[in-house]
Amino acid sequence: MSRKSNGTRENWGSQLGVILAVSGSAVGLGNFLRFPGQVANNGGGAFMIPYVVSLLIVAIPMATAEWALGRFGGRCGFHSPVGIYYSAGGRKALWGALGALTTVAPFIIGMYYVFIEAWCLIYALQYLGGVLAPLGLRFSLFQGVDAGLFFEDAAGYENFFGATVGIAKDGALFTQAASTTLLATLACVWINFRLTYRGVSRGIEWFCKMASPLILVCAIAVIIRVITLDNPSGIPGRSFLDGLGFMWNPSRNVLNESGEVVDRINVWTTLCDPGVWLAATSQIFFSISICLGAVCTYASYIQPRGDVALSSLASTATNELCEVAFGGLMSIPAAIMFLGPVAAGGFASSFALGFVVLPNVFGLMPLGQFWGFLFFFLLFLAAITSSISMLQPMVALFQETLSLTRERSALLSSGLNMLGTGVVCWFTFNLGALDVFDFWVANFLPLVAAILQTILICFVWGSTSLRSELALGARIKPPYFVVNILKFVSFPYMLLVVLFWGWRNMGSRVQEVVDSRVAQASLAFIGLSLVLTLALAIVLSKRRQKTPDENNETASPEP
Repeated sequence: MSRKSNGTRENWGSQLGVILAVSGSAVGLGNFLRFPGQVANNGGGAFMIPYVVSLLIVAIPMATAEWALGRFGGRCGFHSPVGIYYSAGGRKALWGALGALTTVAPFIIGMYYVFIEAWCLIYALQYLGGVLAPLGLRFSLFQGVDAGLFFEDAAGYENFFGATVGIAKDGALFTQAASTTLLATLACVWINFRLTYRGVSRGIEWFCKMASPLILVCAIAVIIRVITLDNPSGIPGRSFLDGLGFMWNPSRNVLNESGEVVDRINVWTTLCDPGVWLAATSQIFFSISICLGAVCTYASYIQPRGDVALSSLASTATNELCEVAFGGLMSIPAAIMFLGPVAAGGFASSFALGFVVLPNVFGLMPLGQFWGFLFFFLLFLAAITSSISMLQPMVALFQETLSLTRERSALLSSGLNMLGTGVVCWFTFNLGALDVFDFWVANFLPLVAAILQTILICFVWGSTSLRSELALGARIKPPYFVVNILKFVSFPYMLLVVLFWGWRNMGSRVQEVVDSRVAQASLAFIGLSLVLTLALAIVLSKRRQKTPDENNETASPEP
């Protein structure tokens, strides 16, 4: 069983606690920023077809199996993906190495995620200065910028965002003695470290129980406001339904500022692009956190007879509610209502949508300073619940391989994480390092890891073990066809997506790396992080081979 250094077991305090923690891990910037940007950048409503397909045939069965795999590893005394995969793979070092992929992925994502988290904090506080200004409590985080966030034109918002993230040149954030963005980033690193340091129940679960209701309340309030907005200009093509149509119509007309049809997007053209299928599948993986270490790590802390099937279903449903119903509705319709269909051109980047387009909208909206504060405060809380889950797999790995206490593991993990954050904060020209990290680690790597994890679950750990694990402690009858879906539907689907994308796009991606020193430096850092994690995986396997098999690691549970 898992034990801390003082001999006491670490587990979630309640079933609700683990559901809220895993839901918090899934509900984050991927729901409220990344998802609307992916929809807009990949054909609008046409993108929702591969998205829904990926949800049904990959995400739901994969999440269910990963929950079962994680709890099995926890009963064997492991909480890191390396240890969990090692135990399920018959104590083979090869499968521990696979666990290194799903340990290093969230760790690297957390390196740039905390940077974006700091942007949310800055924007929330800046808007708060505008909200408090009428009360005589006016303040601003930046010289030359008035309290709140209001500019006369779109260029003002774009310039503010560029200055905040240092987009003009590499090292821009380090040119001042005290950069607001760097201070905010350090504050976010400290919050993540402190919550992870406090442990599973006293830190992560405590914060998620507190933050989740606030996120829900803020999201509902913003949604209600967006739904009740009127078309401010009366120009055709700028209603709330037009915004919904952009997101849900597979084939749609493209309008200009006057509402005239200038082009048409065809669903078949979009669906023939393998990049769209890769983006949709990766978005599902990113938002639900499957094959990114967090789910199996969190599941490993469940009580031995905790219901994994119910927890998986509840957390996946919560994530999809926040992503599709909340994330999509609060961003795209409002932007189209106030800025018109041509605003879709600014959706190409998720960051442009969240930090440039939407502040434009809040500037035109009645009580926009208040709604801007509420939106970015929501993003900040959601980001924290996700980023703490990205540290936990590495914390668990240091505990298992180096026999460190949780406190020292959290300190070491946060220190290494901050090194990567420093790389992202330095290479800020056009957000070069962040884009490299995001594509290769958040888009491509999880899908490769998912293919390998499916092989482990279906062909090594085995159908019988998975079914028995799902049945153990189940309050609802688990679907036994999950294994068949994984074997005969999910596995070939993911393989085809990766192969077709590689055939069409890998050459251009490799050329980008060849042409960019920033990309080369970023990938080198990713490679070093992976080498470190693989080394720890080897240490774990060698240590476990020298100890008795006290936990019967390869045995299947009795239902």
